[in-house]
Amino acid sequence: MSLTAPADRRAGRGAHVLDPRSRAGARARPIGMITRGTTGQNRLRRCDRWIAAVYGPLLRSAAPPLVVDLGFGASHVTTLELFTRLRRVCPSVEVVGVEIDPARVAAAKPYEREGLSFTLGGFELPVGRPPLLVRAFNVLRQYEEEAAWAHWDLLRSGIHPDGVIVEGTCSEVGHRATWVALGAEGPRTLTFAARFTGFERPSDLAERLPKTLIHRNVPGERIHAFLTDWDRAWAACAPFGAFGMRQRWIKTAELLARDWPVATAPPLGGRSRWRLGELTLPWSAVAP
Repeated sequence: MSLTAPADRRAGRGAHVLDPRSRAGARARPIGMITRGTTGQNRLRRCDRWIAAVYGPLLRSAAPPLVVDLGFGASHVTTLELFTRLRRVCPSVEVVGVEIDPARVAAAKPYEREGLSFTLGGFELPVGRPPLLVRAFNVLRQYEEEAAWAHWDLLRSGIHPDGVIVEGTCSEVGHRATWVALGAEGPRTLTFAARFTGFERPSDLAERLPKTLIHRNVPGERIHAFLTDWDRAWAACAPFGAFGMRQRWIKTAELLARDWPVATAPPLGGRSRWRLGELTLPWSAVAP
């Protein structure tokens, strides 16, 4: 099963690409808007865990790999957590926290250490070389859909040829999250992640869909059809709740995989991922 986007989506929305030449003046004027900056300890733990499992081999393929945490917010803490978690799977990784608000960068500077730094910037990725991985969480919520497509394209133009962008959104405490993995060729996968006590039915995660999908959750769109079928499978597997919500999630994933191209084998899927409250499928299955 291929988990890359189909040919008509591989290039993203090229007509809306921001001019990469704008990088030349990026250090004087970062590209993007200041967000609320809210963050907190362990808010992005689910995504970090997934990145380490899925893209650990990619990081170990470079020496040393560069990772960018884009829009780290009012606190350095989630960037530090990303650095710590990735160092466990790739001891040589270098992480740069990029933030558009100068005050936030200044507040983070005292926490720099070998392999971890913070710098002013935005979607132009003002770092010394193309990063192998970019994590961008809760940075596109305030943008319109077309602008989100454009910023995806700008980010894709700035990563390493083998690199990946993990762009997503999560709830305030991280109990509900979704993220898209994008390569230079375009969107690859969509992942849902949740604390088992953090929702009533899977479609509750729709409020955290990426900006390119959140307004597409209406009848006639594939993301709506997927979430509807997921809710039905969840209801059908209610008896397994007697053995715990984890078992109900696993059985639901198995049932859903009969009709949807849900990843069923590591590193993206299977029981080892499902038991953590994750579900991944190819972007092409839900693309608008």
